[in-house]
Amino acid sequence: DDLQSLFYAKLMRKRVELGVPPFPNGPSTELPPETHEPYENAIRDAGREVGQMYLARGDISRAWVLYRMLGEPGPIRDALASYDPGPDGDPYPAIEVAWQGGVYPEKGFDLVLDRSGVCSAITMVSSTDMTGKEPLRDYCIRRLVKALHAQLVERLVGDLESRGKPVPTPTTAAAILAALPDLCADDAYHVDTSHLSSVVQMAMHLPPGPELELARDLCVYGAALSPGLRGDAEPPFDDTYVDYGAYLDAILDDNREASLDRFRAKAAAGADPDGGNIPAEVLVNLLLKLDRPADALAVACEYLANEDDRNLSCPGVGELARRVGDYATAAAAAKSKLDPVAYLAALIAGKNG
Repeated sequence: DDLQSLFYAKLMRKRVELGVPPFPNGPSTELPPETHEPYENAIRDAGREVGQMYLARGDISRAWVLYRMLGEPGPIRDALASYDPGPDGDPYPAIEVAWQGGVYPEKGFDLVLDRSGVCSAITMVSSTDMTGKEPLRDYCIRRLVKALHAQLVERLVGDLESRGKPVPTPTTAAAILAALPDLCADDAYHVDTSHLSSVVQMAMHLPPGPELELARDLCVYGAALSPGLRGDAEPPFDDTYVDYGAYLDAILDDNREASLDRFRAKAAAGADPDGGNIPAEVLVNLLLKLDRPADALAVACEYLANEDDRNLSCPGVGELARRVGDYATAAAAAKSKLDPVAYLAALIAGKNG
């Protein structure tokens, strides 16, 4: 396009000024050493100038090509912050820069959720490796919880009003179902049940806060659905939304001990003589989330001591023992796994401690 030609024309002019061939047939490092700095400055100046021209046109994608080359994402982030594609605009080039390019992933997620809805936004999050991106993950989950809960309450209110029933205050799923328990009778539902399940499970990553309260309200609704609409789940979430709700209760410190007892019972029932105890792994992670590492260690010692740590979804006995400074248990765990290096390290740490 014309702006790309302008960029290369500016570079050609600089090459002529520097007395080097006008054709960029090789890397700039092949130019005479004394021309390196002025030519690199010319590239930066031209890139910024033409990049701003692209941004003035609203062409974030082409502007990003230049600013990425310069290692300067700031102007692109600023442009994305105020970007509004309007009802007829195509947001996907900006989404690609914001999300895949990593310039402003929250904005990319917002554009998908606001333009394409909950389903596309769930797919976006679930298909992305969020390892090391926990703040972004939590941002996306919070928005999903709020969006789905708002959708659910709006439809529940509409259902109530269509029946000539008053709308309770506060207007939550729990309050509406308490006022009219048969809203979900005869396999009735008000939001896509796969969306409901996905968002509630994602919400279990969140710390206490208002969005977790909304997720708990989603669980109340899910538990009211007909059994065939609650989906299939593996222990310890075999009672689906009741178990999801108990997990969230523990995080919210609402009947926490009762919820933990529920998962302790599931860990005891889930013990497999042939190895494996997913309910115990879930309980260990929950206790760690609640900052109770000593309790987590006790659960791991009881149910996971013989497991290969590499196959666990939670820290194993040795790691948990080291976290709480119980080096005798760490040494015993290493000895049982025939790990002489870990055994010796635990003995030395215990002696030094």
